[in-house]
Amino acid sequence: MKKLIQLSGILIFLSVILTLYSYFIELKYLVYAGMLLWFSFFILFFTLNKKKMIIILFILSIILFGVSYVNSYAIDIKKILTINQYLITLLISISFLRLIPVTKSDNYTIQAKGKKSFVLTYFSVFIFSSVINISALILIADKLFEKRSFFDSKIKLLTRSFASNAYWSPFFVSFAAASIYAPSLNIYLVLLSGLTLAMVAFFLTYYEVIKNEHVNIDNFIGYPLTFSNFILPCLLAFLVLLTHFLYFDAKVIVLISLFSLIISFGYLIIKEGIFQTKNRHISHIAKELPKMKGEISLFLVAGMFGVSVSSILMGLNLPLPFDTFDWMGASVLLLVFIVLGFIGIHPIITIAIISQYLTQVNNTLLAVTFLMGWATTVSTSPFSGLNLTMASKYNIDSKKIFHLNIWYSLKIYFVSVFLLYVLSKYLN
Repeated sequence: MKKLIQLSGILIFLSVILTLYSYFIELKYLVYAGMLLWFSFFILFFTLNKKKMIIILFILSIILFGVSYVNSYAIDIKKILTINQYLITLLISISFLRLIPVTKSDNYTIQAKGKKSFVLTYFSVFIFSSVINISALILIADKLFEKRSFFDSKIKLLTRSFASNAYWSPFFVSFAAASIYAPSLNIYLVLLSGLTLAMVAFFLTYYEVIKNEHVNIDNFIGYPLTFSNFILPCLLAFLVLLTHFLYFDAKVIVLISLFSLIISFGYLIIKEGIFQTKNRHISHIAKELPKMKGEISLFLVAGMFGVSVSSILMGLNLPLPFDTFDWMGASVLLLVFIVLGFIGIHPIITIAIISQYLTQVNNTLLAVTFLMGWATTVSTSPFSGLNLTMASKYNIDSKKIFHLNIWYSLKIYFVSVFLLYVLSKYLN
């Protein structure tokens, strides 16, 4: 079984390479890249810890495809294999950035206390995790946990600063999903909207903490990262945005995938030499990539389910649920998204289903709505990957996280509605 797991890691990596090759050189190979991922899925399926949702979605997809076949509705086999290919490629490519060592700042935490420490720690999580994702959060959370048990203020800081990246970061899987299911989005408007919400989230959190009579903010001891650690996010963002500016049609998520691999290999070759770099990357491919089986399986099957729903909807030729998709329709959609997330429906499943109804609406407004829903769900839902990680790794009751963030989510929802109103008016 160990050999099969290692083989699955190789297939996953080859799928990434073939995806990049197909995008830049020969598009026809994208189907083969998708097939490699599906092969790895079937190899790893029996090692999945939580299969229930995967099995349900898979069976429902087969049933819906059967209905489409009986009624002679079109079934896009190629789309089944490739619908979330770029999204999964991004997820896998970014994992290689974890191989780059992170410099820690033990001395700084002794010097910085109070409001300054809170702000610096918040933005350390926010900026660094915007590229490295959950690894950056765990790095800082581990250090905060060492100092003393988690206070409510630290839980709020960690969950909200991390989740805020889902509003805007092109390096987050939420952004990749939005750009796939709303491909005609205006990336600059989406970034501006997302960063605006992220800053609102910070000020709401900061005000909530400093005004809480049970929190002595002057004694807050955080754990900001050193300046050198921010070189990596800045370098990656610079390369991606520069290339996108020069080649505007290039997909941002593909550029991120490409430069993540290049930076990972390049940095380690310079620092540790070719031999050590080769060994570390081989180990990552054989051992770490198969551990991403849960995310890969979910995105593959959710994409398949979305295509099966699309086949039925196109065959029935159902009308749009909204006469006009403006800020009011987006607000209702956002509320539905959040509620579904709170009861355990993963955002990628919601997006895969909803996007099939809204193929003709303004993609920028739709993408911003998706990102708002994803970020709010991540910060608060007891079923989100972030909160499940916090609960299991640091023995924090997920219900506690929900109660700490539920009123924050309500405030963010109304701020989001206002922003949707402004964006809708701007987009006319």
